[in-house]
Amino acid sequence: MDVMPKWADVILIPMISLLLAAILSALVILAIGENPWSALKIMVEGALGSTYGWGYTLYYATNFIFTGLAVAIAFHAKMFNIGGEGQAVLGGLGVALVCLYIPWPHWSLALIGATAGAALFGAAWAIIPAYLQAKRGSHIVITTIMFNFIAAALLNYLLVGALKPAGSMEPATGKFPPATFLPSFQDMFSTADNTLFRGAPANVTFFVAVAACLVIWALIWRTRLGYEIRAFGHSESAAKYAGISPTKIIVISMTISGALAGMMAINNVMGEAERLVLNAVEGAGFIGIAVALMGRSHPFGVFLAAILFGFLYQGGAELALSTSIPRELIVVIQALVILFTGALDNMVRMPLERFFLARRRAAKPKTKLTPAE
Repeated sequence: MDVMPKWADVILIPMISLLLAAILSALVILAIGENPWSALKIMVEGALGSTYGWGYTLYYATNFIFTGLAVAIAFHAKMFNIGGEGQAVLGGLGVALVCLYIPWPHWSLALIGATAGAALFGAAWAIIPAYLQAKRGSHIVITTIMFNFIAAALLNYLLVGALKPAGSMEPATGKFPPATFLPSFQDMFSTADNTLFRGAPANVTFFVAVAACLVIWALIWRTRLGYEIRAFGHSESAAKYAGISPTKIIVISMTISGALAGMMAINNVMGEAERLVLNAVEGAGFIGIAVALMGRSHPFGVFLAAILFGFLYQGGAELALSTSIPRELIVVIQALVILFTGALDNMVRMPLERFFLARRRAAKPKTKLTPAE
């Protein structure tokens, strides 16, 4: 039996962790001579106060949904996929090849092809560390970290060589054909009288990310494979006793994880840049770890955590532009949120567990002993 109710684990612990991070962030802002309340208002207004702000918040959130889901499904199998960055890089390569070398008649068909290309390349980059762990015992954390650097070097090699257009000095591919351009939120939601999301990069990929949340939820909690993944994650020895193959679970879980990380490239490569450039991932693979931790590896929790980090990214950018608070301090605030929701989780969890355990013991009826006749 769980010590805490489910709602406390899913809602209360993250909320308290966020509150502690916010208090410490406010003290840091106060220490450099700025007003924390004014800083918060600027962040909220910049990220949520207009459709432009929402457009950027949801754009960042889309990236974090994909990478958060990638980490989450590996967590369910008790694996730490820290290679989302490299898998997203290779996913971008898959998107670029599909968009540049296949003549698509319409963006909807190009989106399907790019999704398949991104998932295939991301999965291929994840399956190698998975196989090494399953068959050779290589630690998944070490191999996935190493593969991040290999992916970055490979992309750099291709962008200054085979994929660079003739005469260009920039390490990037050429612009994708117009038929592959995805509709932005401005295209989708503006009317003749009112332009919404003007200039914001949010696009139709956001709905692909939401669909991915639903698919992963159904996979993990409504399929036999999902049950096997969770069983393996809870106890490898018990799963083996039940006839579940560790090699199968490791390889399949990491393949799905890599595919999800690769699919992030649909948003930033196809939807926003409309070409493949260096450093397009911008750390989203690592942010996915914090998103998965904060979302308790549940797709709905991942979705909410991704929105929060999207808010921090966009609100932090507005804060750096509107005040004398340096951009580096915004990174510190983001790091504090990651610290309290991830590394210091037990600092909040353990006192709450003791509290709920004490309440349960106090509510348990005491049995009275009757004197023997």
